[in-house]
Amino acid sequence: MSDQTPLAVVILAAGNGSRMKSDTPKVLHKIAGKPMISWLLDHVRVLAPAKIITVASPQNQEAVAAYIAPVDTVIQKTPQGTADAVKAALPHLADFTGDILILAADMPFLTPETLQNLVTARHANRDTGLAVLGAAFDQPPAFGRMVAAPDGTLVRIIEHKDCTPDERAITLCSMGAFCVDGARLEGWLAQVGNDNAQKEFYLPEIVTIAAAEGVKTGICVTGDKEEIYGANDRAELAVLESIIQRRLRLGMMKSGVTLMSPDSVYFSHDTVIAPDVTIEPHVFFGTGVTVGAGTIIHGFSHLEGVTIGEHARIGPFARIRPQSVIEDGAVAGNFIEINRSHMKAGSKAKHFSYLGDTVVGAKANIGAGTVIANYDGYEKHRTTIGDGAFIGSNSTLVAPLAVGDGAIIAAGSTITASVPDDALAIARIEGDIRPGWAVARHKRKKAG
Repeated sequence: MSDQTPLAVVILAAGNGSRMKSDTPKVLHKIAGKPMISWLLDHVRVLAPAKIITVASPQNQEAVAAYIAPVDTVIQKTPQGTADAVKAALPHLADFTGDILILAADMPFLTPETLQNLVTARHANRDTGLAVLGAAFDQPPAFGRMVAAPDGTLVRIIEHKDCTPDERAITLCSMGAFCVDGARLEGWLAQVGNDNAQKEFYLPEIVTIAAAEGVKTGICVTGDKEEIYGANDRAELAVLESIIQRRLRLGMMKSGVTLMSPDSVYFSHDTVIAPDVTIEPHVFFGTGVTVGAGTIIHGFSHLEGVTIGEHARIGPFARIRPQSVIEDGAVAGNFIEINRSHMKAGSKAKHFSYLGDTVVGAKANIGAGTVIANYDGYEKHRTTIGDGAFIGSNSTLVAPLAVGDGAIIAAGSTITASVPDDALAIARIEGDIRPGWAVARHKRKKAG
């Protein structure tokens, strides 16, 4: 893009994704925890466009518009092809004479560099009025074929369903991304017909229309096949997920994170992990996770919405849910579930416990089998455990309550009231031991 030419972007998101077999619009299906359209929008924004307009369908408009706001959303009232979809955006482009990028919302990995190259190809010379993104394949898939002139410009694009056998042998395919002179777009769209196998108004037809007016079409070829992948069904969505997971894992390892079994670890798009963190096999990172240096995440742990400090120990088999904080040196160990809770520095909960809506003080110890009973059937209640407190094994703390600094809860207790600093709390039935009772019982059983 020249420094003087403004840029607008039209994103085609009217497909309802029927092959996804889902009530969720196709472009809102997630890759590494982020919807497809969000990946593309992030890349588009790098180019600092003056306008971004998304074309949705009546069926998905409400959900798409709510998610991408404040990006403008317009509706393609009936599904009549890509050219018709672009027409729906024209009222938002009135008097716009800059460059217009037209992109498919289900191609999330188009890079800012490739988008910029496409804009640059539009300015190849004074006679170039548009440019199309292409890719070459040894065995072309069901994409439109790009017929090029001897000078390397594009003559026309033939949709796969309309190709003859010879045309299907063409290896250069259109990827459905365009950069068009905004002053010409509306006039070209008005001439697009639907004389094709699908009886739809195809956007690629503007290439032929431009050529008839003596306007050339540039070709921008990408060599990275992964960036032009899209997803129409769950299987293709899984391919996109595998691509981004491979990239995220490689990025983590290059930044100094140890992945003992990289293929078994799943990251979200926003996972932040410091150097010298070790991640054992089969760990899942949901959105909103930050991990400090030197921490070990043991195997089969599931983390989301948590901030973990330095040199902490997590798992194995730990479940840490959103709005939780694990400070430096804390331990959330085997079969722990933590939800909306804060473990302060050096605190420990090593085995089989549930901490919900709880603050655990610095260097406090939570014994095995401890349960915070935080829900009364209607509301969640808070529990505060003081610094250096010791909670004995198999204890239940019935919220709301506070356990003071240095206090001790005897094992097997059910605590329903707050405990002062440095106090001992015991709340359990006194034992009843009857010597010889078992021998007498065995004799009675044998005697019938």
